[in-house]
Amino acid sequence: MAYNPLQPIESNDRELYDFVEKGRSLAFTDGALGRKEKLLIAAALDAAHGTAHGVRSLVSQALEAGATRQEVMETLRVAAFISGAGSVYTAAAGLQELFGQ
Repeated sequence: MAYNPLQPIESNDRELYDFVEKGRSLAFTDGALGRKEKLLIAAALDAAHGTAHGVRSLVSQALEAGATRQEVMETLRVAAFISGAGSVYTAAAGLQELFGQ
């Protein structure tokens, strides 16, 4: 990710930044679930929470980890079923740059 949204934290509170990075590493390291699957889950959660920038970032990372567009779209179907149509609009905003026509 070229843009680091945590740059202000990293510059002003390295301890807090390291704490967040350790959590990210713990969350997204391959285990029983692979990194790709974990990134897709996180993208669905960001869609459900209305975070389009997060959807874009996480889907981009999932694609780099080997996810297909079909896997991304099926993930978003789950988010839509659980969280409703708002997650679809959030996901569409997040995917515009990646999948936009």
